[in-house]
This record gives sequence, structure tokens and C-alpha cells, in this order.
Amino acid sequence: MSSELKINKNNTLGIKSILIEQDAGYIDPREARNSQFVNEIKKLDSGQRIIAEPLILYVVLQKWGVQNRNGRIYPKEILERENNKYQQLIKERRAIGELEHPDSSIIASDRVSHNIIETWWEGKTLMGKMEILMSPGYVNYGIVSTKGDDVANLLRNNIMIGVSSRGVGSLREVGGKNIVQDDFELICWDIVTSPSTPGSWMFNDAQEAKPFTESEEKKGNLLIDKIKNFLID
Repeated sequence: MSSELKINKNNTLGIKSILIEQDAGYIDPREARNSQFVNEIKKLDSGQRIIAEPLILYVVLQKWGVQNRNGRIYPKEILERENNKYQQLIKERRAIGELEHPDSSIIASDRVSHNIIETWWEGKTLMGKMEILMSPGYVNYGIVSTKGDDVANLLRNNIMIGVSSRGVGSLREVGGKNIVQDDFELICWDIVTSPSTPGSWMFNDAQEAKPFTESEEKKGNLLIDKIKNFLID
């Protein structure tokens, strides 16, 4: 994948470009499911040291057959293929991502904020388990020096954040919808302040995510059938 590729901001059809998603969902640190970490990290305010344990969140990563707010749809076969390829990165602890999408297909080491340690499917929804990479300086003293520290500090201050994909590929219009094509290559999932797959929340407990994993509608099923027919053609 080349850094020369341009970001596809206007859903231009037929060219391979960087596809970034900007409005998937968010994590609300005020929710009870996230309060345990926020309470621990706020001990820094009173000068207390906290145990340097990883911050693990459960995340709705992506959905197939659902139009996101960027006006794109990812077919099932493409997301399944890219997730299968992504398992090697997870195994090697290289499934990293950045805080906010850059204007590049390259993951910059100085902007890494998290690492995905597991993914699995629940219906049409790809779920993930994500570790926020905090520095010892932040964990013990509240000193922000990395992008992972920035993420933890946003949560500490009750800021809602989300997760969203970055990849390269092209689009084709099918039935008035912008369908991501077979040349799509997943780069990573980034943490963003304005994410894109509907219902892409982060959770401390996988069970809490279940109400957000599916959104079934008859018209959605018809669209999925159109996508399947297109892929067969």
C-alpha cells in the first residue's frame, strides 16, 4: 500500500484510494460499564499511584451490509476476508492503530495508541477486544507523553470517543449505494473522536455490547441480497 494514495473524501467511484471512516460510534466514560477504569485513573487526581494493568475495552469494530454515515457499505465476503488476514497481525501483536485518522495509509509509530488483541463475529457485526497502550509515566503520575495516554486522559475527563476503520480500496455504485470493492485492504482500526459504523461503541464487558451489535431491517436484507448478486457477477 502506497503513501501516495489520496483520501477518498467524496466517495469518488472507480479509483483505489484511502477509505477512512469518521463517524462509527463512541465510548461514553460516564456509563456504568466504563466507570471502573475511570475511577481508577482518577486516583491520579489525589496523588495516588495505580496498578499498571492494561486497559481492555470491548469494541464494535465494523458491520457488513450496513450503510455507514460516510455513505459506504462493506460486503460480508470482503470484511470476513480482511478479518481473517488481520489475525496474523493480532498473533504477532502488530494489530496497532492511531489516535485519529492520518492523511496516509502508513501507521506512524509515534502516533500508536492501542493494539487489538482479539476479534470475533456476532451476526453481521465484527467485535473486538482492544488494549489501550499507556505509559508508566501516565499510569503512575498522570504525565501524558503518548497517544495512548491521550486516550486514557480523554476517558479520565469523561470525553466520549470511538473506533473507525482505515483501509485502501475503490467504490462502485450499486443500486444507488456506494459499495466497497474486492480490492479493499484493511490497514487498521483507529480511535477517533467522530467515528462511522452505526453503533460502534467500546465496552468493558462484552455482554454490554450485545444490544448494539445488530440492526436488522427488511430493506437492509434486500440491499444485502443485491450486494451478494453483484459479488457473484
